[in-house]
Amino acid sequence: MADFYNSFDDGDFGQRRVMRPTKRTWFKHGCLLLLTFITSTIAGVVQPFGVIEILPELDSPEISGLTDALLMLPVAYFNLVLTAVYNLATNAEILTRGLEFSVSLLFILTAHEAGHYIACRIYRVDATLPYFIPTPVLIGPAGTLGAFIKILSPMPSRKAVFDIGVAGPIAGFVALLPVAGLAIATTEYAEILPVAKGEFQMEFSNPLIFSFFAYFGGFDLSMPILPNPFYFAAWLGMLITALNLIPSGQLDGGHAIYAVFGERFHRWIGRFAFVTMAILSVLGWFFFGSPSGFLFALILAIMLRIKHPTPIDTSPLDFKRKVVAVITLIIFILCFVPFPIQLS
Repeated sequence: MADFYNSFDDGDFGQRRVMRPTKRTWFKHGCLLLLTFITSTIAGVVQPFGVIEILPELDSPEISGLTDALLMLPVAYFNLVLTAVYNLATNAEILTRGLEFSVSLLFILTAHEAGHYIACRIYRVDATLPYFIPTPVLIGPAGTLGAFIKILSPMPSRKAVFDIGVAGPIAGFVALLPVAGLAIATTEYAEILPVAKGEFQMEFSNPLIFSFFAYFGGFDLSMPILPNPFYFAAWLGMLITALNLIPSGQLDGGHAIYAVFGERFHRWIGRFAFVTMAILSVLGWFFFGSPSGFLFALILAIMLRIKHPTPIDTSPLDFKRKVVAVITLIIFILCFVPFPIQLS
């Protein structure tokens, strides 16, 4: 990749060159963002976030077994995507719903990654532009697996590790607040219908911050609600924020813990986080029908295998950053739910 560099004074660390993306690089990352926008818009109109039913053909009485269902699956999946695209192109209400979901979600993701990227630029740390990860509908339920930036040069200090690590989730949290407000302002109660025998219901557990918004908005979150694009975008934003703030490996929370307490504590708290999440995943499955904990436990297991890079300057953090660390912990508490999705 033919990126070019500028030179400038980096204070105590002397002169160094900093990577700047070329037009080609902007184009590549822009294409990923556009593709993610398309896939998340489609995902926003398909269940569980939208109103288009998932693979109704598989409920046909003509499907008599697993083999028939597997053979029918590609056709059913193609029809699902085609139905979603057709409705987006011909139904203004469906299109609006899809755009409300995708724009809100990408606004939160972009703010998160921009926080990291801008902090990298402030500290003269080389980093890529955000890589947005598009996924086909259902494979990534939201049409995306999120976004990330790749850091390409050593961290100059623990202060830089901390600031770059927490800048993303703090920016993402600030961005999701107005989306959460819109969610509560526009969400309506759903009619309570009896559940047919053999059917299951999917419930989304509400983070604490949603409860605060609902309390001040006079909304009862214990009641069933109609699918609302702002609600689901904010809910996903909170889930992503909480997951990133788990104190493990090179997750954002892992960077913060490393910067505040050092390498040894970072290593042990990462192990504790993995064991805790593994236990929660089993409890969540047996008592709440929640499969999401297993994915989180897998991510944390991978994080344990990745060594955290050592910054050049290992001087302790100042008091004001320790205060920010406490604020970041509060954000984690406000966004985290142990069993995000429950099946009943």
